[in-house]
This record gives sequence, C-alpha cells and structure tokens, in this order.
Amino acid sequence: EMSEMSERSKQNVAHGLAWSYYVGYLKIVLPRVKKSMEGFSRANPNVLACRKTWKLHILVPLSCDVYDDLEKADSNIQYLADLTETTLTRAGTKKRVYKHSLYTIRDEDNKLWHCALEYATPLQSLYAMSQDECAAFSRENRLEQAKLFYRTLEEILKGSKECAGTYRLIPYEELGEAETHFLSRKILWHLQQQRDEEYTVYKGNQQHNPSTTLSSTELNLQISESDLPQPLRSDCF
Repeated sequence: EMSEMSERSKQNVAHGLAWSYYVGYLKIVLPRVKKSMEGFSRANPNVLACRKTWKLHILVPLSCDVYDDLEKADSNIQYLADLTETTLTRAGTKKRVYKHSLYTIRDEDNKLWHCALEYATPLQSLYAMSQDECAAFSRENRLEQAKLFYRTLEEILKGSKECAGTYRLIPYEELGEAETHFLSRKILWHLQQQRDEEYTVYKGNQQHNPSTTLSSTELNLQISESDLPQPLRSDCF
C-alpha cells in the first residue's frame, strides 16, 4: 500500500532516474573522459587549449526540452568531432559503444570555444511521461521532478571520487520567450569560469579565485516537500 502511494505521488521518479543515470552511464564514462580528450588534444593541439574544460558538460534544462541536434537548439553551437570511443560488454551486449561529441561554441566576438557537450538524457523520459496519458504525469509534476533530478544528481556526483573533476553540470531555466543564443551564452559562461579558474589572477600576495560553480540558489529550484522521495516505513499506520 505504501509503495502504491509513493508511485501515485511520483515521489521517487526523479530520484530513481538520477541514480540510474549515474550508475548505468556516468560512473562508466566520466572516469575515461580526460583520457579521451588528451588523445584528441595530441592530434589537435590548438583546439583544447584550456585543460580545465576537459570535462563532460551536461546540459540540464528544467523544462526537459531536449534537442537531438544541438545545432538546431542554437546556431552558435556546431558539431566538431567525436572523442575516442569506449567499448565495453554490458548487460549481455557485446562491445557496447560509449562516445561523446565535441562542439564549437561561438561567442559574440566570433571567438571559438570547444567542449564535450550533451544533454542529461533522463530528462527525455520525464518529458515523455508528461506527454503520455498512461503516466498521469502533469507539466507541474515534470518541472518539480526535473528540479529534484538535478539536485539529486548534483549530490550523487559530489560524493563520487571516480567522477571528481570530470564533469560540469549546466542547469538552466528559460523564462519567457527564448533568446536566439541563450543556450550558447549559458555554456560560454561556464567555459569562461573554468578558464578563469585555470589562469588565476594574483594581486600582490593575495590569490583571487573566481567562483566556478553555479549555485542551486541561482535557479528557481525550490521543490514541494510532498514531491521529495520518502522512505517506505511500516510504522506509519
């Protein structure tokens, strides 16, 4: 009965998606990202100049609006190349392939930046659930669960030693009419923050380190208490 109540209130949807995404994908690929980028950099020494950006940049739109083709999301984002593939045998599938794509991001001064970039794919599931009558998953449910997904994933990755320094979460919420290059500007902000972290500015003996993380408080990430995952207890009757 408690399990059915939890399912009806959608309490554990995002929590489960975040853990599945981490255990079934990120924990596998993230520890290999820098090695792949090192190999690409040796063959293309002028492309990946800033080592601080040698991470997988994961887009987390709270609207769950995920584009299969990033170039259609923003014309200032252009596909460049794929990194070296990782091939593993997983869950009965021989030689399962994992790979990431590098993109070129053009800024307002026509300067080109480069990074490995992709969406957090579980958001597609949240979006699909909100479109399927059988899931009884409203648009409001979707937004709440997208926020919970991000916060859960953020906490999981913070506690992961294997994934430390290999990723950059880019959460965002588009308000009102979407700007033409909103997404590229959001990505550039993160790339610039990482660059500034690498090239630290010294003033006398005082070292100045710009903030490199986007706090959850900068987004409207308040979640209804009733939508947080709850433990199943037998003493609640």
